[in-house]
Amino acid sequence: MYRAIPSLEGERGQTGLVKASGASKSVVNQWLTGKIKSMDIRYALNIERALGFSHIWLMTGLGEPHAAPDERPRNALAVRAVDNEDREFVQIAMVKLRLSAGITGFQTEPEGRDGGTLGMRRNWIERHNLSAEHLIAILVKGESMEPSLYEDDIVIINTLDKKPVDGAVYAFNYEGEAVVKRLARDAGQWWLTSDNPDQRKYHRKLCQGNACLVIGRVVRKESDRI
Repeated sequence: MYRAIPSLEGERGQTGLVKASGASKSVVNQWLTGKIKSMDIRYALNIERALGFSHIWLMTGLGEPHAAPDERPRNALAVRAVDNEDREFVQIAMVKLRLSAGITGFQTEPEGRDGGTLGMRRNWIERHNLSAEHLIAILVKGESMEPSLYEDDIVIINTLDKKPVDGAVYAFNYEGEAVVKRLARDAGQWWLTSDNPDQRKYHRKLCQGNACLVIGRVVRKESDRI
């Protein structure tokens, strides 16, 4: 990233980087000044799609600057970080995840519900030492996590936290499908488990290798159920 960003700035300018990446002006400025030393894969993929620069080169400085045509993401929508001037609240983007089986990382497209964002108090984010730029919100699908999570509940995912913790809830790329499950350690292996008591229908699944990739840890839920 140290070589990539100055090269991009010289060619496109800061405004061009904001438009291509979908990141806020503040984030792009922190890239340029070195305050943020790594680029989120969402922004790297947006730049690759818009400008043709390899997302691997953008994130690591390795390889060729320009992506081969067949490596560029197709039909991907840019992810725009919400830049809200309200100092009390931060708007978290609500998204749908686009995944490929066995591929680390993910792409997103906007979720149309509730205007596409979820407002969170800034002091809550700071109190939990979270980075707003790495939080996304998704809708829960299905009944497998009831009674902890119900269909259409909203969960906030910290995409920076992928460290496995026994008993914690995560979003996973499981064989190309986005799932929200509780992680359990048993017999020396990690398992995806459901909270639904019907374990015959929602049985646990082994989490190993590229078939089971962590997207991020669930750090909060929003629900209409009391």
